[in-house]
Amino acid sequence: MYSTRLNFRPSCCASTAPMPYWLASMVTINGLSGSVLEQHDGEDWHPVECFSHKVSPINSLDDARKELLAFVMALKRWRHFLLGRRRFTWVTDNNPLTYYKTQDMLSSDHRSASHYRIADGYLLLHSRGKDLLCVPRDRRLRTRLLGEYHDSRLAGHFGVNRTIARLRQQFRWPDLISDVMRYCDSCEVCRRSKPRNRNPYGELRPMPIPREPGISIAMDVTNPFPRDQLGHDGILTVVDRLSKYARFLPCKYYSTAPELARLLHTGWICGHGVPEDIISDRDTRFMSTFCTSLMQESDTTMKPSSARHPQTDGQTERAHQTAQMMLRTLIRPDQKDWVDRLPDIEFAYNTSVHVAIGVTPFELHHGGRKGRIFANLLLPRPADMDAACSPASVRKYRELLAQARTNMQKAQVRMQQQANRRRVPCPIRAGDRVWVSSEEFALEQDVSRKLLPKWLGPWTVTSAAGDEPDGPSFVIDIPEHLTVHPVFHASKLATYTPTKSDDFPGRRSQDPPSMDGHQEVDHVISDCKYGSKPHQYKVTFRACDPDDTRWISGVDLKASAPLIYAHYERQSLAKGPPRPAPPTRTVVPPSDRQLRPRR
Repeated sequence: MYSTRLNFRPSCCASTAPMPYWLASMVTINGLSGSVLEQHDGEDWHPVECFSHKVSPINSLDDARKELLAFVMALKRWRHFLLGRRRFTWVTDNNPLTYYKTQDMLSSDHRSASHYRIADGYLLLHSRGKDLLCVPRDRRLRTRLLGEYHDSRLAGHFGVNRTIARLRQQFRWPDLISDVMRYCDSCEVCRRSKPRNRNPYGELRPMPIPREPGISIAMDVTNPFPRDQLGHDGILTVVDRLSKYARFLPCKYYSTAPELARLLHTGWICGHGVPEDIISDRDTRFMSTFCTSLMQESDTTMKPSSARHPQTDGQTERAHQTAQMMLRTLIRPDQKDWVDRLPDIEFAYNTSVHVAIGVTPFELHHGGRKGRIFANLLLPRPADMDAACSPASVRKYRELLAQARTNMQKAQVRMQQQANRRRVPCPIRAGDRVWVSSEEFALEQDVSRKLLPKWLGPWTVTSAAGDEPDGPSFVIDIPEHLTVHPVFHASKLATYTPTKSDDFPGRRSQDPPSMDGHQEVDHVISDCKYGSKPHQYKVTFRACDPDDTRWISGVDLKASAPLIYAHYERQSLAKGPPRPAPPTRTVVPPSDRQLRPRR
């Protein structure tokens, strides 16, 4: 039939857009399908194109299925002709297809296809009592739908499940779930504003066990406590890392660095010697120039922890908790005698068996001599007690020290296994870009931390802080105007994966919010000086719209972008352009006054 129509009609004609189409298809017994697309030119029908295709044997079960498959292949081939048409005519000589929608019993394949229908030029899928619009394979259209249902003001930047649920109420396309997952994962606003519901990075790595007592200590200051007559309102806790021997020294919490150094000298060094290394947090007094120079003169290495990571000095933190627990049981209700009780709890702490070493800290720290309490006076003196410096006592102490180190290694293994159940290996390496937790930065008084983004950045990882390439602490290249130590533990970081620009074409701009009061300056456009007022510079910011320009003072520009400031000044001296008119008064949004560099 189709060959006859082609033979007695003129050759194929070019398609004319507004004219109707006529599509005819058929399948032979051998499984060879043929289709012809014709168009009316106002007087008669003329063929536009024809093609044939071999139907696979798996689809050659019945004539109705073969006819439907031929029609689907024709639609795919001539999609560019038929897409967008309100209607076109499909001609077939297969009678069972005429009664396709009125059949009482349908196969599984027919049943799924019966849910589709075309209305007003749109393909609709009837599901769960309503019609869903089938979205064509247009990436810009799908990107626009994803944006309207995820990151618009009325969408709320919800996660994958809620976004999918919203889209499924009205739309349907094959890759909807994967598109939503990739779109939400690449949303910059969600990355900054939402917490990471996953196990933190950085597996626990215990520190090396010291060779002998007294060579490695850890210290920290805790507060608040009621102020006594001498002004003491804090406790300086010093713990030997091997013997676990502890000193609880009353101090003023806001003591200066020289005052804390003097207390450490009288409370520990005079009785136990100068240690080889000291572990502490990043207290400004411990990191001061005075303490640094003092440690250098005494040949002692300071090993500070990373910012806001007390797990590095965990045994001191645990000693704090134990001391506070014992103080609650001994002090009077008015809490004024807590300083007088410190020697008692210190002796009780050091004469109790420590789980990590299996003996008392007093015994291991004092060469095997056991600490006696008043109740021991009622017991008979052991007859086989060795002299203090006898070879037998030295041998017993060496055995005690070796056993304590063995017990400490077993305790570290147990602690490491238990802690790493809730941690994952760190995938971050030097050169990667990461997010940094906003909890690591200081705030102004009028800003709520709850409304700040959860993550700042992304910034580049300069190097690992230790000898291992996988951390667990890293040096981050943060902006210079943020006065914070650039070393962060892996648990405070999150990996950043840049999105491909061609994944979602036409995606709306995702300019990051101002997080620190100094958005990263990208370019200086011009400058001016009006009277006695400060010098002003018109700048643009990175990752923001180029039209979003702002006038900032020279002091702020020099603090936030010194290289850009110096480069612009050199160009100004070389060119000598005329000064522009003074800027109009600019109202800085409240979001740009969140964090300021401290002067």
